[in-house]
Amino acid sequence: MSQSLCKIYVHIIFHIKTTSPSILEEHLERVHSYIGQLINTTGCQSILVGGVSNHVHIVCQLSKSETISHLLEEVKRNSSRWIKTIDDRYRDFAWQGGYAAFSVSESVLPKTIDYVRNQKTHHKKISFQNEYLYFLKLYRVKYDKRYVFSD
Repeated sequence: MSQSLCKIYVHIIFHIKTTSPSILEEHLERVHSYIGQLINTTGCQSILVGGVSNHVHIVCQLSKSETISHLLEEVKRNSSRWIKTIDDRYRDFAWQGGYAAFSVSESVLPKTIDYVRNQKTHHKKISFQNEYLYFLKLYRVKYDKRYVFSD
């Protein structure tokens, strides 16, 4: 083939450090928008960024030349710096070091987008910890219980 083509959708989840201040509701839209812009600057395509005060969900199309680890390094590093400029309450803001990334097929992409779009309602029924464990079980991800929720 003379051309390299790919279409890989990814659902990414990451959390703030337990010692970090939560993101206020009034700042969430700006934070999510900024994260979407950061994703696009890597060559990936942001489809939707959402979440609640303590964690973020991203649905994006991965670029053929970008790795998930580099994408998250750029997003977390730059968004953390930027969030600290929004308000003094965020001076100690930080994301946890880890993340979860799951493949999303074209057939369930609309369902995944709806899921991320409805995070606020969803988290009235289920905690982040239970949501995260659900995804790990659903995707059969092996993990060490000692570290799954630690900073």
